[in-house]
Amino acid sequence: MATIRDVAKLASVSISTVSVALRDSSQVTAETLKRITDAAEAVGYTPNPVAQSLKAGRSRLIGVVIGSMQNPWFGDLMAGIEDTALEHHHLVTLSETKTDPQRERAIIDALTGQRVGGIIISPHLPSGEHLQFLATLKTPLVAIDHKIEALNTDFVGIDNQLATSMLTQHLLRLGHRRIAHIAGSSGLWTSEQRKKGFRDTLVAAGVDPDESLIVDGQYSGDVAYDQTMRLLTRPDRPTAIVAANSLMALGALQAINDLSFNCPEDISLATIDSVPWGNVIHPQLTVVVQPIAEIGQAAASFLLDRIQHRGPEPIPPREKIFVPKFITGRSCAPPPKA
Repeated sequence: MATIRDVAKLASVSISTVSVALRDSSQVTAETLKRITDAAEAVGYTPNPVAQSLKAGRSRLIGVVIGSMQNPWFGDLMAGIEDTALEHHHLVTLSETKTDPQRERAIIDALTGQRVGGIIISPHLPSGEHLQFLATLKTPLVAIDHKIEALNTDFVGIDNQLATSMLTQHLLRLGHRRIAHIAGSSGLWTSEQRKKGFRDTLVAAGVDPDESLIVDGQYSGDVAYDQTMRLLTRPDRPTAIVAANSLMALGALQAINDLSFNCPEDISLATIDSVPWGNVIHPQLTVVVQPIAEIGQAAASFLLDRIQHRGPEPIPPREKIFVPKFITGRSCAPPPKA
């Protein structure tokens, strides 16, 4: 069985140089790296990841911790994270918290016990105790999607206020004034930011927000269905709905159909995030989309920077905010005439 010593001898470098090159290729020149990789291939040498993790104190495994695997948003996110991680010879493991802080902590404890190189997390409403736990982690951490202001770490997400503002402005231009908002879980950063964008846009247009039309959909299609049923059976029902994510938009659309309303002739619907199989859904929804793969790539890059950092001073917290893109569908029209 070939050893690192055989690689070093064939490549005419020291054993320590081979070790550094295979652990972090950025630490050696391109010429040296090629000699080492060619030599490793020639002698059939494969690094032992367990031994490497013991020596480095961490493995080449990245933990991704999300709230719900039912949300298709996270599939595209994982693709972006994995692409970047694999370029740097890291693997990715995915865990679901079910938006439960206790389960989130148990997952993080398990990941740190496995000496993961770092963690990318979409945190959900941590208590003070849990926040303290996250803040004192020695493992590199990057937050995505949901920002926690008190958590002093890297963050990657979108301009959530702009996202709902784009949709609300579109409906206002069509003539709507009674616009409902099916919001995400109350208290979550994304939910509150999206609600703020919705309210501020109405106020800027001279429309007083009707708080009874802003309902909590908990980022759930089933809950959004029930909330839409309540909204559309009111005597003063809204003429348009802005959903805070695609799962809730689908729930709302199902309720619209079940009540025998037509979208958009009777009720307009717009949402953040594209809908799976959106091209075959009738009507095609008007959406604001996030660059999900790019968010994953940016989060992975931030994390890899921290994993590979060897400088005397720590990297200060960084933030990357992407601008969402507006796409017009066929689910919005002027409000019906009285």
